[in-house]
Amino acid sequence: MKAITYQKSSDTFVLKELARPKPKTELDVVIKVSAIGLNPVDAKVNFWADMVEEMDDNFVGGLDVSGKIVEVGEAVTEWKVGDEVLYHGNMRRHCGGFAEYALQDSRTLVAKPCVSHEVAAATPCAAWTAYRALHDKLRISERKSLFIAGGAGGVGSFAIQLAKLAGVKTIITSSSEPKHNYVKSLGATHAIDYRKQDVATEIMKITQGQGVECSLDCVGGENAVLSARVLAFEGEMVELVDTVNPTLYQDAFMKGLSFHQLSLGSGHVHGLQGRDSIIRSGKVVSEMLERGELVVPELKIIDLEEIGQALRDMRSQRTMGKIVAKIRS
Repeated sequence: MKAITYQKSSDTFVLKELARPKPKTELDVVIKVSAIGLNPVDAKVNFWADMVEEMDDNFVGGLDVSGKIVEVGEAVTEWKVGDEVLYHGNMRRHCGGFAEYALQDSRTLVAKPCVSHEVAAATPCAAWTAYRALHDKLRISERKSLFIAGGAGGVGSFAIQLAKLAGVKTIITSSSEPKHNYVKSLGATHAIDYRKQDVATEIMKITQGQGVECSLDCVGGENAVLSARVLAFEGEMVELVDTVNPTLYQDAFMKGLSFHQLSLGSGHVHGLQGRDSIIRSGKVVSEMLERGELVVPELKIIDLEEIGQALRDMRSQRTMGKIVAKIRS
């Protein structure tokens, strides 16, 4: 099979011909990949490569897969050959979705929603994370105001839509000026150009000096400090990129702020509760897709052979929308 492999020693992505994977445990399934979503975490494999045991130059990444089961392990009972499925993969395993065939634990699969494989594959990492951040952590339906750092990216674009669906009245996001129409089309009520404006000052103007009830950091770095700074009294923040560090956040104690950490893929290594956290969000988001409540905006479709270059581009650019590779075998 054709596959895009990661070469740890040279930090490069290389197209190779590999053998089709076989189940490594009795709960594994082999998936014929129809579409694979690209995410920043896939591009930044150089930062987490040490988490993968015995990584060699045949390592295949790619977490967000939509496809069809072609082989099942001996203990698999809930799925059968021919089932169309969707999943968010485990980065610690070797046989990801940047290939014609992939390997996955059957206990973390959900049924492919009634949308195209390309649209389905665009959702797990971004939309499932956004859902968990807003609903599981922030109880967004109870909120009136939200700030999203990086609203034009994958997670941000879904978070804006989910916040609007939940009835949030004030949805503020930071993005470059050319992306303002895009984020507003998704439901943002205010867009701030982080290149030309002081984001914190603008948020305080919008909220009459009170700050927002909750914030979501999809970017990391100084955006974590910013996302905490703009919170109102007893506000709450979800950090998706870095580890929260309240000692760096101004008046975190005196304002009674609360902070959440979220890593969607960590559910793979935390037993039944962890796996259920992934599956539950996947099922809910898939239902929203089928009802037309959520859309995948700015979807760019590429071929398998283009994945390596696309991942390199993702490292150096702030992306808008989603990139998905259609696997033509």
